[in-house]
Amino acid sequence: MAVDAAVGSPAGLGPRSRTRRRLLENVEAWLFLLPAAAVLAVFHFFPILYAFFVSLLRWNMIDPVRPFVGVENYVRLAGDEKFLTALGNTTYYAVVSVAVALPLALLFAALLNRRITGVSWYRTAFFIPYVTPLAAGAMAWGWLYHPDRFGLLNYLLDKTGVPPQQWLLDPRQAMPALIAVAVWGTLGRDIVIFLAGLQYIGAEYYEAAQMDGATGWQLFRHITLPLLSPTTYFLLVISMIGAFKVFALPLFLTGGGPLDRTLTIVYSIYQQGFQYFRMGYASAQAYALFAIIFLITLAQRQIAARRVHYDA
Repeated sequence: MAVDAAVGSPAGLGPRSRTRRRLLENVEAWLFLLPAAAVLAVFHFFPILYAFFVSLLRWNMIDPVRPFVGVENYVRLAGDEKFLTALGNTTYYAVVSVAVALPLALLFAALLNRRITGVSWYRTAFFIPYVTPLAAGAMAWGWLYHPDRFGLLNYLLDKTGVPPQQWLLDPRQAMPALIAVAVWGTLGRDIVIFLAGLQYIGAEYYEAAQMDGATGWQLFRHITLPLLSPTTYFLLVISMIGAFKVFALPLFLTGGGPLDRTLTIVYSIYQQGFQYFRMGYASAQAYALFAIIFLITLAQRQIAARRVHYDA
């Protein structure tokens, strides 16, 4: 019976049978993964590789002749004033929007983490802008920013004696106006994530510190902020990536103007590819954006790793 049990069990199979069994299990696993792998290959990896190939060409999507120009499109980026303007605008937008949104989100998350009446309604109100379709939100903000007294903001300013502002038509105000819309749109997501991080912190940390006489600011500085650092790092990374990919706001509200003050890199890619039909140059800009986001994310990771090593 011991022999029969050994033969009937996988451990009792011969080397050839075990190899055949392992091969069948691998084939079965790959068959299950095949649909997902096919979707990734067709809709992700192939477009990425093909875009790099197109970036080495001079192609207008109409002429069948696509001359190979090598790195000419990439060299051109360094001297393109419009692209450099878009890069500066995007950097300004990303830094300011993230620097404003994250502290605000942490403040509101700390307030909503308390036991107050109607807290669930407040959480819902903050999260609604994040799930609002961007086109609808942009239309609403376009009405709020209307340059005449018809716009709600100028109407309220007029009631206080302040003259109407041009908002989206003023080169000095257009980008701050877009940043305000961006903060409004992402604040709910950041608050929810910060709330999850705050509720993960155990109450025993605060109780022990309070027994030692810690003040409210000391609790926040020495307990809340350090224990929230993984959440903050996650939000910082995804917020910076999302900010550098901004496209819909300038598309719906300003069209990149006035005077290219709200022209962003993704909007420049859209213009080069689908308005000027310079697909090779547009692909080069897309890969330049990828490199910028990759380097920023890598730098954030290195800074976070050094801080963890320092704290340890």
